[in-house]
Amino acid sequence: MQSSRREFLQKVGVGAAGLGLTALWPELLNAQPADKKLFFDISLAEFSLAGLLMGGKMTNMEFPAMAKNDFEISNVEYVSMFFQDKAKDQAYLKELKQRTDDLGVKNVLIMVDSEGDLGSPDAAERNKAVENHYKWVDAAKFLGCYAIRVNLNGKGTDEEVAKAAIEGYGKLVDYGKKNKMAIIVENHFGPSTNPDWLVGVMKKVKNPYAGVLPDFGNFIRRTEPEAQTIEAFMKTKVIAEYDKYEGVKKLMPYTKGVSAKTHVFDDKGNDTETDFTRMLKIIKESGFKGYIGIEYEGAFIKQMSGGKGNYLSEYEGIMATKRLLEKVGASLD
Repeated sequence: MQSSRREFLQKVGVGAAGLGLTALWPELLNAQPADKKLFFDISLAEFSLAGLLMGGKMTNMEFPAMAKNDFEISNVEYVSMFFQDKAKDQAYLKELKQRTDDLGVKNVLIMVDSEGDLGSPDAAERNKAVENHYKWVDAAKFLGCYAIRVNLNGKGTDEEVAKAAIEGYGKLVDYGKKNKMAIIVENHFGPSTNPDWLVGVMKKVKNPYAGVLPDFGNFIRRTEPEAQTIEAFMKTKVIAEYDKYEGVKKLMPYTKGVSAKTHVFDDKGNDTETDFTRMLKIIKESGFKGYIGIEYEGAFIKQMSGGKGNYLSEYEGIMATKRLLEKVGASLD
């Protein structure tokens, strides 16, 4: 069943009068895509709709239609947690593939979490984590994706985790190579938030199917307690913060996808945390021509923090990010 903007707004509980974005800058929300061909393709990361998925207001199976019909985005990035028990379910994967084929939607990648530490210094734990990821490589291949996104973490010093990651991640990349599937690492918690650390791992692995997925918002390293809420997480101690522009520049030689994370916009439609013009110039100058995925987290943060914060709804935030990417991308020579 096809989704529509009206149905979407009913799902998120937003009426026409509540569309703050439309009131602030309708020319951005309603603007037509630039005629100029962008140097990248826009995709939609499923976590942008995490609140709806976790709240039972939509399912993973419905995600591709929503991307296409509500946002006019034909490339999708899944998150494993939203269909965790379906990686080996051939009937489910077949239906999902058929739906995307019928919609004309491209399955881009699967972001894989909670399958163990590929950088664990403990060999048994590390090998188990590697094996846990195999099913996602197989699922991604069936769906027609070009990659799965993984995390590199483990309990130990940064040097110990790096050594283990080279072995564990390298083994998974070998499996990916056999299946012509890229295995890309996001700067996502722990030592991987340090671009120099991540570059060091890539240099050691030396495999064309290895790569990275730079995330604009994840160059901050924090302590890692069991934070059950967004507020608790934000109160964790910041260990290090790396320059995101220099970080992306260092990672670009290994980049096979980009995550354009957004949270808050100003009254002109610009992201308040990332200078998109500066960032997209870095990305373009590297020669990159792949997918830049929209990952809007504002609505999810607002939901997890009990309604606090000046965040847009899912619909508004995704559209604001899309229009910003289109506007800036079209402006670059």
